Amino acid sequence: MNLYEFIKSNSFRGFSLKIVRRFTKQLLSSLVLLKQHKVIHCDLKPENILLAHPMHSEIKVIDFGSSCFENQKVYTYIQSRFYRSPEVILGMTYGLPIDMWSLGCILAELFTGVPIFPGENEQEQLACIMEVFGPPEKHLIEKSTRRKLFFDSLGKPRLTVSSKGRRRRPSSKSLAQVLKTEDEAFLDFISRCMRWDPERRLKPDEATRHEFLTGQKRPIGQTMPVKRPMDSPLKRNNTIATSSITNRPLPEPPATSFKNGTAIRRAREVSGGSPTKVQPPVARRVSNANSALDSSIGSRRISTGPVLASGGSNLPRVATRSVSARQDLAAVGAGVAMGKRA
Repeated sequence: MNLYEFIKSNSFRGFSLKIVRRFTKQLLSSLVLLKQHKVIHCDLKPENILLAHPMHSEIKVIDFGSSCFENQKVYTYIQSRFYRSPEVILGMTYGLPIDMWSLGCILAELFTGVPIFPGENEQEQLACIMEVFGPPEKHLIEKSTRRKLFFDSLGKPRLTVSSKGRRRRPSSKSLAQVLKTEDEAFLDFISRCMRWDPERRLKPDEATRHEFLTGQKRPIGQTMPVKRPMDSPLKRNNTIATSSITNRPLPEPPATSFKNGTAIRRAREVSGGSPTKVQPPVARRVSNANSALDSSIGSRRISTGPVLASGGSNLPRVATRSVSARQDLAAVGAGVAMGKRA
């Protein structure tokens, strides 16, 4: 079962920060390893993170089909749209920080149950980002090879309207409003993963020492401690991916039954309450490498395949989402595990 299916099994309601923290530590362990080898994953998303066992929260990162070495980048059109970093959208030089942007998007989705930036196309995707973080700095816009698609001659964002007539205004929402939480450590962690400037974005080894993971609050203005040679996350008694973190039961999902294809959640807290119907999101996740299709597909999840920078094939790489009997069994196993103590 991948994390998208895991989120879906919980009726797209999201999980506690305790569960999000477990997954964060393991994902950072993967990114620390990739950084040591100077490898960019290029397609981090919930579908590419699997539960290693349906009864525990140990996870594995998969699908390195779009990956590359930092000094040997092959593709220019990478990352699934909901998790695509601004520098890729704007046509800037990219590197390891694009995976940290995707990490922030994944953690936000695990917490809320829905994508934080659900753009229908690249124009609205950037508008979603600016709605929360405001427009990028001028020097970043000037580095963008695709800036004319998103900004006018004065550097102001072009007006975008979704298929439902929605207009997104820059800086009209706060991160706390979008995530619906006041947890300062979590908000700070996400905001550092999603800085416009890749150079100022949180790095994997720095992230492992953040208050959200350690519980130790740093005074305001204090810089991250300098990493000592023996302070490698892979040498500190394996603190990132220990069995105490990964081999814990998963949370209990809502009790559901299905009637005529509609999920019915039983009232658990109100005695004698009648079942309530839950309409899960209809959004489909489709894999497509052709950016021209972005505007016509609507709010479906788009997963991009790579396009050769040297003018290679522009054919889409389709990642089908078929639910096999084995996945059904994994879902049942996860449901049984969630009944146990987290």
